[in-house]
Amino acid sequence: MQVIALVNQKGGVGKTTVALGLASTAWVRELDCLVIDIDPQGNATTGLGIWNPRFSVDHALAEERAGAIKGLRVTSGWPTQRGRLPSVVAATASLAGREPQLMTDPIGANNRLATALNGVSHDIVIIDCPPSLGLLTINGLFAADRALIVTEPGAWASDGVNEILRTVDRISARRSEPLAVAGIAINRLGRTRDARYWHQQLCTNHGDLVLGTIQLRAAVAEAAARSMPIHALGSRPGAAAAATEFDSLFDHIFDPRVGGSNANDSTTDIGKNEVPHDL
Repeated sequence: MQVIALVNQKGGVGKTTVALGLASTAWVRELDCLVIDIDPQGNATTGLGIWNPRFSVDHALAEERAGAIKGLRVTSGWPTQRGRLPSVVAATASLAGREPQLMTDPIGANNRLATALNGVSHDIVIIDCPPSLGLLTINGLFAADRALIVTEPGAWASDGVNEILRTVDRISARRSEPLAVAGIAINRLGRTRDARYWHQQLCTNHGDLVLGTIQLRAAVAEAAARSMPIHALGSRPGAAAAATEFDSLFDHIFDPRVGGSNANDSTTDIGKNEVPHDL
């Protein structure tokens, strides 16, 4: 199982959009994908077609319980006509109050999500982290094999990337296994001279870590707003090109041998937004 956390301490870079785009590639390729939303805003949750879930990732963070994620997964509300529906561990508003409570636990507050993932089997797991460096993001990074840094080509973007790279290094030093950097995804690349300049700065400063770009397109925002995978927008202008960019990013991040996870651990028997049986 490959587990990747999408991070940036700066908000507004479209991190959730990239998470949904990668999940869309997994969907169309019929891979067993789990998306864990640990951002209290819950945009990945609604982008995957889950509304008013009764249980959320907050339940996994409330206590140290191995395998807790198994009982919190529901099936995405994306179209069923093609692809393989992602599983989702949703975020709800209650998650906003979890961080202060985690701070009262001097032992084990960092890795509750990692503990909750023990015994869970999917081809890939995508963790959408909040746009801040708090215990929610730290839990996401402790649970992941690698961190994907998402940024946009704007002023101070490179400084922000440097900051999150230092954070990843510090967390890696405190883990039993190192935390690798999957790379840097440059999102919302527009056609302006300013965007081209900052894109070049990111490439110059971070070299081979830069994996590729996602162009600024209305179709990407529309897919998220409609709770649809970008690959399902069909003839919508820009949708096919955006889908190709997410496919390329996916191929840079994940091992090409991904696939063949244990079907017995999937959530195909759980209906959209239903309560899992083992809760």
